[in-house]
Amino acid sequence: MIEIKEGAVFVADVHVNENRRDLIVFLEEIKSLNPPQLFLMGDIFDFLTFPAKFTLEFYEKEIESINLLSESLETYYFEGNHDFNLKEIFPKVKVFPLSKQPLKVKYKNQIGFISHGDVFSGFKYNLFHFFLRNRYILSFLNLIVGKRLSKYYLNKTKNKKICKKLPNFKKIIKQKIDLYDIGLSEVDFIIEGHYHQGVFFEDECSYFNLKAYGCDKKYYQIKGDKITLI
Repeated sequence: MIEIKEGAVFVADVHVNENRRDLIVFLEEIKSLNPPQLFLMGDIFDFLTFPAKFTLEFYEKEIESINLLSESLETYYFEGNHDFNLKEIFPKVKVFPLSKQPLKVKYKNQIGFISHGDVFSGFKYNLFHFFLRNRYILSFLNLIVGKRLSKYYLNKTKNKKICKKLPNFKKIIKQKIDLYDIGLSEVDFIIEGHYHQGVFFEDECSYFNLKAYGCDKKYYQIKGDKITLI
C-alpha cells in the first residue's frame, strides 16, 4: 500500500496538446516547491501511448521533463483515458494502468482510494477502452496507418472545450462511491480526476474531484492531519 506523505502534490487532466503546452512550466514550479511526492492523476496528455510512436515525438520535451524530475522525486502516474501504456515511456515513474485502479492508499491514520476517475464506468465503456488500450491493436494500427491516426486525433482534440460543469454531479458520484468498496465505513477518502469539476463533499467518506489543470492551472497539495487538498 502506498503511503501518501504530507506535502505531496496532485495534478490531473492537464490535457497537453498543441494549444496547451505549459506542462514543463508546471514541472519547473514543482521542482522549486520540492514536495516529497508527485501524483499525476491521468489525462496529463491529450493522447499519449507507447505503441503510437508519433505521440512520443510530439511530446518529446514533456516526456523528457517528467523523466528528469522522476530521477529525484517519487512520482506516480495513474493512467487516464487519454494516456495509457506508459510504463516504457516513464521507466522511473510508478505507473498504474486502469486495471490497477482504484488503488488503496494510506495517509497518516486514514485509508483511501485514488484513481484517474473512469473506474466503474459500465460495460460498454470498459469494453471500448479495453480495445482502445490494447497495445497489440495499437501497434497494428501504427504499422498500417503510421502517424496519420495520431495526427488526426491530436488535431481533433486541440480545440476541445474541457471546462464545463456537470449537472447533478454530486448525485452521480454518490451512486458511484458505493462501488469502491464493500464496507465503505473503513474508507476515509477518495481522490479522482477525470471529471474536471474541482468538487469536494462529505458523504460516507470525503470525496475529492480534482479540477483540471488544463482549465485554470490548478493543482493540489496534501496538508494537515485530516486529508485536505489545497
